[in-house]
Amino acid sequence: MKVSISGIRGQYGRDLLSSDVSRFTRSFAATLIKSKNSCIVSRDTRPSGQILAFVTLAALLEQGVEVFYLDIAPTPIAFREARRNKGGIMITASHNPIEWNGLKFILNGKGISEQDLEGILAVKEHLPCKPGSVFEITSTYVDDALNFISNRDHSHKKRIGLDPGGGAASGYINTLFHELGHGYLGINDAYGISSRGTDPTVEDLNELGSLVTKNGLSLGFAFDLDGDRVVVVDRYGRKMEPDATLLLCVGAAIEQGARKFVVSLDTSLALEKLIEYSGGEIVYSKVGEANVVSKMIETGADAGGEGSSAGYISPNFNMCRDGLLASALISSLEEEKQEEYLRFIRTYKQQRSKVYVTNSAKFKIVDELVEPLRKIATETILDDGVKALLDENSWILVRPSNTEDILRISVESTRNKTHDLFEFVKARVLAINERIKGTADY
Repeated sequence: MKVSISGIRGQYGRDLLSSDVSRFTRSFAATLIKSKNSCIVSRDTRPSGQILAFVTLAALLEQGVEVFYLDIAPTPIAFREARRNKGGIMITASHNPIEWNGLKFILNGKGISEQDLEGILAVKEHLPCKPGSVFEITSTYVDDALNFISNRDHSHKKRIGLDPGGGAASGYINTLFHELGHGYLGINDAYGISSRGTDPTVEDLNELGSLVTKNGLSLGFAFDLDGDRVVVVDRYGRKMEPDATLLLCVGAAIEQGARKFVVSLDTSLALEKLIEYSGGEIVYSKVGEANVVSKMIETGADAGGEGSSAGYISPNFNMCRDGLLASALISSLEEEKQEEYLRFIRTYKQQRSKVYVTNSAKFKIVDELVEPLRKIATETILDDGVKALLDENSWILVRPSNTEDILRISVESTRNKTHDLFEFVKARVLAINERIKGTADY
């Protein structure tokens, strides 16, 4: 079972049990929501979702919480509705395999902090209160999104391919695109039924690509099970890289007047080039949704996200990755604008991978990389592992995972240099790991 501010996750029936879900939910209610306050609850379409929803509801009611139950709904909808309530719980394991499940906690409209998590973990006993109440509700998300998107009056409506992967976005995304005035064709749009895996960022999306090309559609959108990630397929049926998805979202946000952006340290330089070209300002944050959101609040940013997960965040609308809003914004761009923005990313190529090491070794390796990288860098950033800026088109990032015994390696440069840079830093990591007696398995 993995426990972090991103959520409680594990394989249901193995390292995540109903008793674990009950215990963490009680602690969340007892320490953060408190009796007589309200909490949104929703779930994605995993087979274990319904039973864990019942367990979650029971634990909240026992702690005297007033519960508003959405049943199946995407994470962005849970976050949006949670703005009106003290707390929220999304029952999901996000992009993890179907056998997994978990809890994502929401407090005052955003994910919990490290301090919040420490408070939850510190609770050792739970005292029952006067039972709370539960109410089934429907979301106003679609209307809210329509009101938020200013550029809805474009003359050329599109025909779009939709692939929610049998997940929680099914139905909601169809309604959103209908209200936007676009035509659409769908696959994998029945709850719990899908021909592909849970994470569109690692799937080939050939079925969606075929749907787009055979029917002459403008674009295709594929979502993960809880709807916070979206990947774009272009009109030729080609899957775009996650950073390209975020780039188009940022372009659409610029069209709506956004000028200040926060992106994670592992995001493509193409976004920096586009934002600066458009007269905007870019700020970098540590990797992770919570870190991006925190930096957005701190700096008053309009939008941004994480390139590696195709995760677009617009804090004035939702303080989480929002695949539904992202797809709607991208669909608002005319084809000429899409091409104008995508030219910024065609110069670059990224390579990402991970190296398995011991927990103690991963921090030592990063420490030992700092000086060698400083010798070849114009600037080094130590906010999250070590990031070396080599020139205006190249960077290396090596950072320890917060939840696994791995080092994540990310490299970006022009297309003819990326592979050699990646091999250089990978060799350095493995050599240091071997010397300090870590265990490496690339």
